[in-house]
Amino acid sequence: MILSAFAFSVMALFVKLVGERGIPVLEIVAARSVISLVMSYVMLKKEGVPIFGQQKGLLFARGFIGFVTLNCVFYGVTHLPLAEATVLQYLHPMFTAILALVFLKERLTPGTLVCIGLSFMGLIIMVQPIYMSPSEGTAVDNLAVTAAIIGAMGSAMAYVLVRKLGAIEHPLVIVLYFPLISLPASTLLLWDDFIMPEGLSWLYLLVIGIATQIGQVALTKSMQTETASRATSFSYLQIVFAVILGLVFFQDVPNLATIFGALFIVAGAYINVAWKSKPARVS
Repeated sequence: MILSAFAFSVMALFVKLVGERGIPVLEIVAARSVISLVMSYVMLKKEGVPIFGQQKGLLFARGFIGFVTLNCVFYGVTHLPLAEATVLQYLHPMFTAILALVFLKERLTPGTLVCIGLSFMGLIIMVQPIYMSPSEGTAVDNLAVTAAIIGAMGSAMAYVLVRKLGAIEHPLVIVLYFPLISLPASTLLLWDDFIMPEGLSWLYLLVIGIATQIGQVALTKSMQTETASRATSFSYLQIVFAVILGLVFFQDVPNLATIFGALFIVAGAYINVAWKSKPARVS
């Protein structure tokens, strides 16, 4: 899951870079879908695994929910202050814990609860200076807030589906269904807005696709070996990786709030790994 968080951080970095070169979001989604589709298909054929899996209904649901979620997240990010959109998106580990408890009967360990609590506290500390900034004092876009919350809930639903499918399906089969749905859907919605990539844009799109594939496969494998709530709580580390990559590539020097917030997140992740007690009872 830590590898997955790092891969998705790299993906986000190059999405930002290619977006600055004028490539539309749906085109980025389509490009990453093509690369993921090809890589998954080749690897599945090499391993001799049936590409369409057994639980086709659940697999289709995972792909469809993933596509809708991605669009909701992007809509929230583009119509809300970054801090607000980030807070809403990172509700998903808590939603995942609740859904996993209800639908998968997974009990929560104290370490997972502490991790989620510390990580969310760290996130609030990191974004508080932005919330307090007068420049962000704009009217709230209710549709964007709703979309961002739906995106967080969609992420949780996708993770629970991945956890359920992990006991039956090959990880690459689960990964394959996202581009199977997202490629035709994003291409149809993109239509006349396509822009031919030039120069480094091709390389950036390739890195996005490869990083996405690594992140998806690592996430899926983690769901097969760990409970959904405990695994997804590590996704908060993506924020820490994003801070580091922002410093390296954009010279975005983190302030004290960011540093303290990141320490809370890392502490939560460490506690989650180190906790050895039995799962907590849920009344």
